[in-house]
This record gives sequence, C-alpha cells and structure tokens, in this order.
Amino acid sequence: MSSEKKDLIVLGSGPGGYVAAIRASQLGRKVAIVEKEDLGGVCLNWGCIPSKSLLKAAQLYHDMGHAKEFGFSTSDIKIDFPQVINRSREVAGKLSNGVSYLMKKNKIEVIKGTGTLDSGNRLHVRDEQGRNTTYEYQDIIIATGAKPRPIPGVEPDGDVLHTYRTALEYRRQPQKLLVIGAGAIGIEFAYFFSTLGTQVTVVEMASQILPVEDREIAKGLEKVFAKRGMTIKTGASVEDLRVSGKTLTASIRVGDTVEKWNGDCGLMAVGVIPNTQGIGLEKIGVTSERGFIMVDEFMRTNIPNHYAIGDIVPGPQLAHKASHEGIIAAEAACGQAHHPMEYDNIPSCTYCQPQVASIGLTEESCKEKGIKYKVGKIPFSAIGKAIAIGEPEGMIKVLIDQEIGEVLGVHILHSEATELIAEAAIIRSHEGIAASVKQTIHPHPTLSESMMEAMAAAMGEPINF
Repeated sequence: MSSEKKDLIVLGSGPGGYVAAIRASQLGRKVAIVEKEDLGGVCLNWGCIPSKSLLKAAQLYHDMGHAKEFGFSTSDIKIDFPQVINRSREVAGKLSNGVSYLMKKNKIEVIKGTGTLDSGNRLHVRDEQGRNTTYEYQDIIIATGAKPRPIPGVEPDGDVLHTYRTALEYRRQPQKLLVIGAGAIGIEFAYFFSTLGTQVTVVEMASQILPVEDREIAKGLEKVFAKRGMTIKTGASVEDLRVSGKTLTASIRVGDTVEKWNGDCGLMAVGVIPNTQGIGLEKIGVTSERGFIMVDEFMRTNIPNHYAIGDIVPGPQLAHKASHEGIIAAEAACGQAHHPMEYDNIPSCTYCQPQVASIGLTEESCKEKGIKYKVGKIPFSAIGKAIAIGEPEGMIKVLIDQEIGEVLGVHILHSEATELIAEAAIIRSHEGIAASVKQTIHPHPTLSESMMEAMAAAMGEPINF
C-alpha cells in the first residue's frame, strides 16, 4: 500500500465538501478532495438539482393547460416522460462537470475512491480497481453526506418500490403511486407525478404534511393538493408493504381503520440518515450520537484538526446549510474561526407548486417558548403582481415580537416562495424589526411587496388588505 502526505483533505464533494475545498484553497491551503462517485454529491447528482428540472417540467405542463386564460390556444399536449427524465440527468451532468472545472480552477486535487479514517491522521482510499492508498493529512473536513432512511423489513427494488435516487431516473410514468412520507422530498415527488397525471396517495404519520412547517401554511398546501385530486392521509402509517411482480400493495392505518391500497409504484420518502457507518470514526475516537458527528459552532469535532459538516452533523439536512458549514470549517482549519454557525436563521424550502418557504419560529414554537408575538398575514390575491401573472394563490405570514417588533419568523406559500424567502433571511440575520421593513421602499409591482405588506399587517397598519 502506497502512502502520500497531504495538507488538507475534504472527504466528500457534495455542496458542503466542494465549497469547503474551494474556501480552504482560497486561504492558501493545498487541498485534496476525495469522492467515490460523481463530483457534486447527492444534491447535485441525485437530489435538489435534478429534481428541480422535473418540477419545472410539471409546472410547465400545468401552465400549458391554463394558457387559454392568457389568450393562447393549446391542444393535444403530450408528455414524453423519458425525455423529462433525460433532461434532468443532463442538467445534473452539466453541473457536475461545472464542479470539476471549479476544482481545476482552484488547484484542488481530486482523488477518486472510498475513504476510511484511521488513527494518526491517516485516510485510506480504495479506488474502483481495488487499489489502496494511504494519505497522511494535517487537517480533514468530513463531508460524507446522507442516504435514504430505510423502512425495516422493506427493500426497494428500483422498479416498483423506489427511493428518491432511483425515482429520479425511472423512465416509466406510473399509473398509481404511493408516497410514504410527506416531508419536502415526498411532497415534491407527489406534486411532480400528480401534475403529470399519476394518481397519487401520500401517507404521513404526523398530523400535517411538511411537519416542520407552520401548520397554517401546511394546511393551505394540503387543500391545494386535495383540490387537484391528490389523496393525502395524515396521522397515518403503512403497516404492510409488499411487491408482487409489477404490483405494490399496502395496508394503511388511519386511526382504528385499515385501508387497502394497490398500485404500480411506491416511493419511500421517510427522510435520510447520515453516512457515518464504516468510515472509521471509531478508530479515531470522534464523538457521535445516533450516527451524527458532534461539532462545536466552528464545525470542530472533539479530535483536533478534524472537522465535520453537512448531513452528518446535527441540524437541518439542507444543501445551503452544508455549504455554509463548509466555509466555516475551512476558515477554522485555516486559523480564521471568526464567525460561528447559527442554526436559527436557515431558510427551509419545498419546491412543489405552490412552493413553501420559511425561516425562524412558527406559531407553535413561539407558544412553546412562551414568546408573546403578533401575526401579520397577506394573501397574494392582495398583491397586484401576483394577480397580473396569474399566481394569486397562497399567502405570506410573519410573526413579530409583541414588544419591539423583532421579526421572529416568516412563512410563505406561493409559486415564488423560495425566491422571496432570502429577504426574510437577511432581515432575521440582522435582527431586523417590522417597522424597518415596512419603511423600506419595495418596487411596484413586485411579489416582494408582500413582505412589506405583511410586516405592516403585523403592526396593525396594512395598506392593501
């Protein structure tokens, strides 16, 4: 087995890993990144990026069906489902090549293979040909990401029963789909398939879809989906799931009632778990809990010179959170630990239509914390731009502190919610107050006016509603 010395190694090239590598290189370190698959990780290749291509296709199909409202006549709209999937794979490929370019631009060495940590600041890498190389490093940033959470006793086959990964390259449109889990992944796939004509049933154990979101917003989305023909069962569980040939059968419990379901496709969307098994954590003594590596606010583990970021550390498992952690870890490894990670101001986005986006506290969490708050709500039907573009559905809801008006949370249901939430993130990161937002001139007509109007509503001073 050969051995080489490296300055700083990043293990994993997802949105946390490759960003960390670039930032460390910018700060003068000689960086190597280890990746066993395509550069970009799950997000770029099998998650957030290709899925957005699919969701755009669904939105386009929906819009073409409503083109008559804008004066256009359309007929005989046909779905080329394999091409829908092919385009999403092409998008992922282009962006993976883009990460490869960034590695070259920043003089980052790419090492292909599977890495295993060992004592003495060593990383063993096994390549596709089975060759082993040991690398000795000064610092390492662990960014191995996550994988689909399994359901005990159920094995997805990638044909009838899927995880998000196989669903992204499945080129046959199902007739009847069962989605198990109504988090962001489950809801986005449910929207995609339902919009293209698949009969979709969603099962969620929690009392609402998108369990981490504001209840009122989640219920609003549920009503939209139900109106479009989607079947949603909350407070429900799947007790029996079986594949027989090309048929999937399930027993769904809702309270004391058990319902039978059968169709030709199922999606397991019950979340993800950290990829920390078998990477050698026990050999180096890194502290972990339930598979998550414990870190401080600068992404430092309990072992000096060892950092961890992304889905393998506590907190929401989101790409933008991982990227920010990557920058913090890289700076800390370079002796520039100046700004700590803050988990209270991470936007959450679900890209179905209408979209859901949020940041900060919900009403439920305010009540749990004993915080006195005021609420401002504005339907998008009160926003001129939303009506003009034919997207009046949804609302924006803001929570502000009852005494000083500090913005506690912002929750949006609208076709452009994920583009609007960034303003709320800036407001929250600067501990902004509603009065300041209200007094900021927003361009007209824009959807961003909804933020200003909602803040005014929370203060009891709405203008256009």
